[in-house]
Amino acid sequence: MAHVLYARRRWLIGTTSALLLATPALAQQATPSKTKATEGGITATERLMRDSGVLLRILSIYDAGGRRLGGGEDIEPAIFTQAAEAMRDFVHAYHEKQEEEHVFPRFKKAGRMVELIDVMQAQHSAGQKLTERILELAPKSATKAERQAMIEAMQASSVLYRPHVARELTDVWPTLRTLVTPNEFDELSATLEKDEVEKLGKDGFEKMAKKVEALEKRIGINDISQFTPKS
Repeated sequence: MAHVLYARRRWLIGTTSALLLATPALAQQATPSKTKATEGGITATERLMRDSGVLLRILSIYDAGGRRLGGGEDIEPAIFTQAAEAMRDFVHAYHEKQEEEHVFPRFKKAGRMVELIDVMQAQHSAGQKLTERILELAPKSATKAERQAMIEAMQASSVLYRPHVARELTDVWPTLRTLVTPNEFDELSATLEKDEVEKLGKDGFEKMAKKVEALEKRIGINDISQFTPKS
């Protein structure tokens, strides 16, 4: 009987020691890894969605300006030039480049949504041509034909990009998270953040958002309450 008790005591001591040794490792496994989200930073998809918001706001300037020009109202041409410059510098040269260099290749490598990604990349090229057209026409839109040509280029930009952005928001960005590991997603977030600073400078997004907001004020669409239907 004493021998049995001694054996059980040895077994309990050994089991307890093993648990104590394993506890740090188990605790480390249970602790969630730090990510951009848990650290309070902006993730890759949040950055891409935020940048798409600037694109949509530029389109709203195009839409409002096109309606007013079509109604015969005179609008300062610089508004359209500066809106198109924001489209060129922020959307084409920065946002779309990020997608083409850091996002689209991941879909092609994984064989996911390849046809959609190809269409979107082709739409980037089409959008750049429309922006060049607006920049060309804005300073000299004195004749009725020139004004109409610019209105059509702005309308075409809106027709192109609104479904493009909608598909990104509902399909592309949510799927991106499934193509990478948490660590790879954090690395992508860091890469996009570094790229923003290099291309736009410190607080580049904030400065561009303020520039677009200033254009909204000049054309009279900054107060979004005006778009609420009157009951």
